[in-house]
This record gives sequence, C-alpha cells and structure tokens, in this order.
Amino acid sequence: MLFKDLNLIEPILRSLNTEGYTTPTPIQEKAIPVALSGRDLLGCAQTGTGKTAAFSIPILQHLHATKQSGGKQYNSIKALILTPTRELAIQIDESIATYGRHLDLKNLVIFGGVSQHPQTTALRQGTDILVATPGRLLDLMQQGFINLAFIQIFVLDEADRMLDMGFIHDVKRVIAKLPSKRQTLFFSATMPKEIASLADSILDSPVRVEVTPVSSTAQTIQQSMYYVDKDDKKKLLVHLLEDSSIERALVFARTKHGSDKIVKDLHKYGIGAEAIHGNKSQNARQRALSNFKSGTTRVLVATDIAARGIDVDNLTHVINYELPNVPETYVHRIGRTGRAGASGIAFSFCDQEEREFLRDIQKLIGNVIPVVDNHPHAMEISNMDIRRMPPQRTQDQQSRRSYGSSERAPQRSGFSERSGQRSFSSERAPQRNASSKIVLRKAN
Repeated sequence: MLFKDLNLIEPILRSLNTEGYTTPTPIQEKAIPVALSGRDLLGCAQTGTGKTAAFSIPILQHLHATKQSGGKQYNSIKALILTPTRELAIQIDESIATYGRHLDLKNLVIFGGVSQHPQTTALRQGTDILVATPGRLLDLMQQGFINLAFIQIFVLDEADRMLDMGFIHDVKRVIAKLPSKRQTLFFSATMPKEIASLADSILDSPVRVEVTPVSSTAQTIQQSMYYVDKDDKKKLLVHLLEDSSIERALVFARTKHGSDKIVKDLHKYGIGAEAIHGNKSQNARQRALSNFKSGTTRVLVATDIAARGIDVDNLTHVINYELPNVPETYVHRIGRTGRAGASGIAFSFCDQEEREFLRDIQKLIGNVIPVVDNHPHAMEISNMDIRRMPPQRTQDQQSRRSYGSSERAPQRSGFSERSGQRSFSSERAPQRNASSKIVLRKAN
C-alpha cells in the first residue's frame, strides 16, 4: 500500500512526496483510515514506528476540510497534542509543519524551561494545532492564555511515559477541561494497568490498532551483548568507538550524573560527546541534539526520559552502557535505531550486577541476545551459561525465586503505582556467594 491509497488530499501527498515518503509504516497504514473516519483510536506501538504521522496527517486533513467547507472559523485551538517531553513536542511540531506546508493552517508548540513570552505572543495571534507538554499547558491555561473549549481532536501521545514521569495527574486535569464531544487518539508503547484504565475512561468505542507486540524488537536491528566488568565499561566504549564506521552513536546511561561522567571520560580520549538529560537547560539540550543530528558531535549520551524525543535520521548505533532495570525500556532504547524499516546496530554492556536485568530483557523479547566475547575486556563465564534463556517460571516461582537457603530472594514490586511497570525494589539484587557456583571474572 502507498500513501496515495489512503484517501489523502493532494496538498498532503505533495508534502509527503517532497520528503520522499511513499509507503506508510504499519501503524500509519492502520491508524490513518481510522482517524480520518472520525473514530476514537487506541494505538499500541513501540517507539520509532511512525506514530507522529499516524495522527498528525489526519488532523491536518480534517481541519483543512473544515476550513474549506466554509464553517465558522474561531481564533481558537482546534486540535491539541499532549506529549511528555520538550524534545518530542518540538519534533511533532516540526513534522506537522512539514506535512502541512501546503495548507492554510497554523501550528504552535509550547513547553516549559524557557520564557513564556514568545509562546503567549503566538497564542494571541491564534493557532489551529497546539503541541504542548503538560506543565506549561496547565500554567498558561491558569493564566487565561489558553481555552480548550473548541478542541475537536485530542491526541495523548506516549501515555506510558507520562505515567513514568509523574505527569498522569496533570494529564487528567487537562482532560477535564476538554469538550466531551471530540475525537480522541490515544497512543502508548506499553499498556500498564493505570494507562489502560485512563484509556477506558476517555475513549468512546475506540478502534484498537496494535502493529507489533510491545515486547518485540525490530527485526532490522542487529543486537549484541558484551560481558564486561563495571570498571572496564569505559575502556570497552572507547574500544568500540575506535571503529571509524560508527559515525554517530547514541549511548544510554541510567542516571544524569552517569551520563555526564561518560562524556568527561570520552573527552579524555579525544572523542566528541555531549550529554542530554533533565538537568540540562532547554538551550543546552537543543544545542546538543542539533550538534548530534548535524554530525558535529559524534556521541550523544542520554538518559531514558530525555531520549524519548530524539528522532535522528539514519542513526545506526545505539549503545546500552548500562542495562535498564525495566525490560521494556530496552526495547524503547534500541528502537532509536532501525526506525521505519531501516537497519541498525545495538551494543549492550552487562556487568555482574546486571545479569538479572539481562535475563528479564531476554525473557521479554523472547530471544537470546548474541554475545561478543572476542574483545579486550571480556569476562569469562564459568559453571553457567548466562546466555541461556531463563525457563518459564511457575506462578509460585514468579513470586519467590529460589536462590538457596543462605540467600534472600530479591523483592519485586510487580506493577509499581507510580510507573505502572515492573521495577526492582530499592534493594539491589543480592550477590551470589561461592556456593552458588556462578563466577564472572576477567579472562586471562
């Protein structure tokens, strides 16, 4: 199927053709006709599948048709797109401007961390489509700059990340101000209980679109696992980056402090790198992302939340410097490469303390990640093949893992109230003693 088969209007098809887009991704192929019909939609698709076009193109076509029909035109917001991060909001706004360049519609993006004056000035001039983050939207609503009474289409994007970032209550406050008669398009990469409940409460007989299981990784991404001592990760990263074929690499760290430390370490070896995380100013984050996109900076080190809005064409390499303790996050991370059917490469480092994280990841994706052991900082694995897929546990074993009488099983919280995702308790996974016969050591 081609975009021209989706009953899109000529100005939008012309814009898509200019960008070289002819074939829709699966989420676009399934979601666009539903959205164009006016039905509510529940889209469950992992990051990098083309969700932005799946909702922005129908919005543009609907608002254009309304204007062409000669209906009453209000100097008011007609479509609201709510998204969790500044970077993602900017990306969506840029995409809308691209797809709607031949239409007489206005779009505007607002987010916190910068002066509100340019945003309020633009709001006074009127806009058809508003892309916003929850905090700044609520702030400007309270100040009287934004009225949502005329919203025709509401999009909630990255709903699971809204929950993870603690924005869910802000989202509900925004929804309470929307007109009851509207079209709602709801997108989430995962569907924890609280997100499913929210979807049920705001969607009216929605069409569910799910193009791939949320636990799957794109087949076009080549994944590799490196067992390495924690203290040697820096050396391994430098070793990999000695390969000149890696033109740009997105490196993931768990913490803001950790990402800054990685950047400092790379600078010592003469490797250009910048960090992007929540403690950076908006200008610094945008500058780092712009430098990375242009190739001025070779390595961008990011935390998970900051990386959600990163959309870089032809990004070939993602490196998990630290494995995430939530397995779904692994899928999101490596989804930064191999986007829209392109190929990509994902390297992951695993130290002794992260082996449980790896098992959870492999269980989620249903595959064993191939191990690379011919590198100068490899650890030898004795008495146990950690690469083996974990056996399916019984219901009793799910709640209590058997570690041996001398060790306490780590406590799992199941779905946490705040994140809605599986997470480890504040206690670290216990260190196995000598009797467990599991030894990770450097090879001679």
